[in-house]
Formats: sequence, C-alpha cells, structure tokens
Amino acid sequence: MNFTKMQGAGNDFVLVAASDTRRNWSRVAMAMCNRRFGVGADGLLLLLPSRVADLRMRMFNPDGAEAEACGNGLRCLVKYAITRGQLANTNAREIAVETIAGVRKASINRTKGQPPGIQVSLGIPEFRAEHIPVVIEDEGAVIKTKSMLSYRITIGSQRLLLNFVALGNPHAVYFSELPVADFPLAQLGPKIERHQLFPKRVNLEVAQIINRRQIEARVWERGAGETLACGSGAGAVAIAAQLVGSIDNSVDINMPGGILEVDWDGIGEVFLGGPAEIVFSGEWPE
Repeated sequence: MNFTKMQGAGNDFVLVAASDTRRNWSRVAMAMCNRRFGVGADGLLLLLPSRVADLRMRMFNPDGAEAEACGNGLRCLVKYAITRGQLANTNAREIAVETIAGVRKASINRTKGQPPGIQVSLGIPEFRAEHIPVVIEDEGAVIKTKSMLSYRITIGSQRLLLNFVALGNPHAVYFSELPVADFPLAQLGPKIERHQLFPKRVNLEVAQIINRRQIEARVWERGAGETLACGSGAGAVAIAAQLVGSIDNSVDINMPGGILEVDWDGIGEVFLGGPAEIVFSGEWPE
C-alpha cells in the first residue's frame, strides 16, 4: 500500500489514496501512526472519491478512532491532491471536500514561482452544549459569554475555566495568564479529554493572548495526545478569544510546530491557513 507522509506546522499525517472502504482502517491507523513500530503520525488521512464533492476525506487518530474533522489534515489532503494530480481541474482555485462534519471548501492561491497557498473552511462554530457535546453537571459553574458556553472545572488542585466550541469536533479552550509552556498539559490533558463532561471526549487547548493579532497555544488532541499543531484547535482558540473581546477578526496562532492563520467574522465560517508540506512517500507492507 503506497502512502505519503505530510505535515502542516508539525502536525503530521500518513495519507493514503484509497478506494477500499471495507478495510479495517482503524487497525491500519494504529499500526501506521505508531512512532516506534510504524511510519509515525498524528493521524491517518484517507483520500477517497466523492459523489457530492471533488474529494472525500476520512481521518483516523493514532488510537484508531475516526475523527469528524481535522483542519490541518484537510489542508494537507488538498495540498496532496493539487500536487499529485488528483483533481479533474488541475487549475482549480476552489475545491470541495466531503468530510463527516460536512462539505468543506478549500481556496487555492496560485502565485507564479511560489508553492500554492491553501486556506480551508472549518465550518460554522457550534456552541450549544448538546451539539459539542458536553453534559453539564453543575449549572452554578456555567458562565455565558455572548453565545459561548464556559464552565469552571476542578482537576486535582487546578481550577480551570473552560470555553466550549465545536468545529465538527469538540474543543475546550483554557486561557492562561502564564506562558503556555508552563502549563502541565501532559498531566491534565488526558484527564480532561476523558472527563465525564464529554461523552465523545474533547480536544483541550491552552492559550495565552499576546496581543489582538497574536496568541500562543498548545493542544492536547483527542486520541493523539499533545501535537505540535492542530488546525481545528487553532480555530477554537481564535473563536473563544474573539468572543471574550480579546482579539481582532484575523489572528496568528503560534503553536510549537509553527503559525496557523485564522479568520472569522464573528458570524459565519471560520477559515484556516498555514503551511502544508509533503515530507516523503513510501510503501507499507500489506
């Protein structure tokens, strides 16, 4: 089975152009994503044909669970498609990709002499508890900021105010006054991911607002652990920061693996830009 290793701001993926949907792709993902005995990646991307869009994407986490959405994975898949000739219209400036979370549009900026720039839609954010989903245990711990639901949670000695938003997948954003490098993400991430509040688990982002156009962030991804970057996580951070009145519509999210650009007008779709690169190709034994 041929594969291509890709990365977007250090968020890395194994991509397979596939047609067989009956294969146990969860098992394949666990094997290929293993960083000791496999290729090593934050997730497995499947590029499939679609009846409703130009392409179809499925994404599996390293633990084998299928994710509803993946912003960096979407950008990497589009980069592969336009580089490896997977599109009928090789000069297309906009393509549609079918995902579990719905059809997502990708804009391709072609500038002569430069790699194509790719900006993808993360969809319209969802704030209703039942759509994130989150099960509220203590109504007294709920705080409403505009349309966003925030909740005070205690994990050990840590008391955190989490801001909930869904972008096809669930996110909990914590704003820290201290540098994000000092946050005990490895200890608290798995506890919050699997907390009983979240029936489908959750992605945790810790962020520090630097100014109105710049945020530092780290992410604990559901089913993957801490990653160098997360596209939907960057979107969730930007949304939450905007709703508490701390940033402008366009913001750079500085993550350990690089910078992701998020644009949101406060009403409609959230757009994500940033690097997406092919690392190498290889063959996985069947």
